[in-house]
Amino acid sequence: MTVELVPDATAHRAPEVTDPYAVLSRLEVPCYVVDRPGGIAVTAVAPAGTPLAVAAPLAPHTLGASSFRHTHRVRYAYMSGAMAGGIASADLVIAMARAGCLGSFGAAGLSADRIDTALTRFAAEIPGLPYCVNLIHSPHEPAMEAAAVDLLLRRGVDCVEASAFMDLTPALVRYRVAGLSRGSDGAVRIGNRVIAKLSRPEVAARFLRPAPEPLVAELLAHGLITSEQAELARLIPVADDITVEADSGGHTDRRPLSVIMPAIATQRDAMALEWRYPHAVRIGAAGGLGTPAAVAAAFALGADYVVTGSINQACAESGTSDAARKLLRQAQISDCEMAPSSDMFELGVEVQVLKRGTLFAARAKQLYQLYRRYDGIDALPAAERAKLEQQILRRPVEEVWSDVVTHFQQRDPVQVERAVGNPKRRMALIFRWYLGLSSRWASSGDPDRHADYQIWCGPAMGGFNEWARGTYLEHDRRAGDVAMQLLRGAAYDSRIHQLTLQGVRLPHSLRHYRPDAPIAGPEGS
Repeated sequence: MTVELVPDATAHRAPEVTDPYAVLSRLEVPCYVVDRPGGIAVTAVAPAGTPLAVAAPLAPHTLGASSFRHTHRVRYAYMSGAMAGGIASADLVIAMARAGCLGSFGAAGLSADRIDTALTRFAAEIPGLPYCVNLIHSPHEPAMEAAAVDLLLRRGVDCVEASAFMDLTPALVRYRVAGLSRGSDGAVRIGNRVIAKLSRPEVAARFLRPAPEPLVAELLAHGLITSEQAELARLIPVADDITVEADSGGHTDRRPLSVIMPAIATQRDAMALEWRYPHAVRIGAAGGLGTPAAVAAAFALGADYVVTGSINQACAESGTSDAARKLLRQAQISDCEMAPSSDMFELGVEVQVLKRGTLFAARAKQLYQLYRRYDGIDALPAAERAKLEQQILRRPVEEVWSDVVTHFQQRDPVQVERAVGNPKRRMALIFRWYLGLSSRWASSGDPDRHADYQIWCGPAMGGFNEWARGTYLEHDRRAGDVAMQLLRGAAYDSRIHQLTLQGVRLPHSLRHYRPDAPIAGPEGS
């Protein structure tokens, strides 16, 4: 059966059907497609006879897994992912908490003092409301990772978003296991929750299993966990939630969500049978989620929750500059490119960044080519060195090295010690100076370094801009409101899909949700 919605000649008898879009937008109640004398119509009033099609209630707060909402104490199965360097700012996390969502603070790359200040704000401004803190894998700076966990445990942070991990580390396992206890009923109580963000099945497998016994034994030997906690660690997986990251900004493998998410969900199901956990690990979706249609598609794939990233940078609460926000709001879907990362430069790991309006990606690739081709700075041909100093670093190499030494003497002196007598390592640290500062130039809006802005960004940003064009969201973006609009739009698009599967062909004007006005605060739906 295929029916086509036409104007209802009997609309005067039921005010709620005078505007089909308004009826379809009442997501909290069913809607019916009915055959009336004046033609096919849509109404929220249950008909006397059998309707042609029915769409069940689908309020935004019912999307995703109820267990995610319960475990993390949120109203919506929606999370804003971390962006390093405080771009996922304290303001952004607070806004998400007040909107009924979970926000992840971008602690990676920040000093302990700045992280501590943010935690103090959370305690004062959103007491009792949920939040999480990003814990990023630092393969070349394990001391920094360990120090971050020390701080998180000391401050009682009960949820982290673990990102960029290729393998489990002592610091991450310590955080997880140190929060375990046994309840009065004998069940394992998990005090420290882990949301693992990843895109590879082999990495997912590590988080889906219990913590490796050698790591647990090492922590026990050093007195960092108790013997009871070591025993309980055998009964639970390392992660409570796994965010499957598709084509996202920053660290990404750019895999299609429709391919990688079902694969990891199947892997989760198989390992749940093997280990017989009391609770299933939830699977979330991230990467490319910038429109209601994309969010609806993620839930249709079976996502227990959704995570947005790039689009939040353009919101007022993000910890970036107005200059960076302007570039982000101009981005189109194809305006992204991969470039060498600062934290894993030597390994050849890349991050996805904004290409439009900046030369960072091209210059970062030049640095990696030099690193691969030459054994050190002193091995560079004179012309290459001059180009490096004048166009990219814009300072003599020795001045940059002096800054590098000063930085790491305060942060992690081992890094400088490893470079002594190792010109290749010294070269890497000099190049990482540029890669690291380029994101700070963008977040601070340094006008002298505009061409070197490193702005982590995925194609979701272009998708959002296209969707928001001509609406108030084109110029006024608040993180909580953006979340509500995407969730409400996803519920609306899902409703339209329900009717389409029943053979209802709607006019184009009714097929997509329109963000006509801001949604104030957590939605009552």
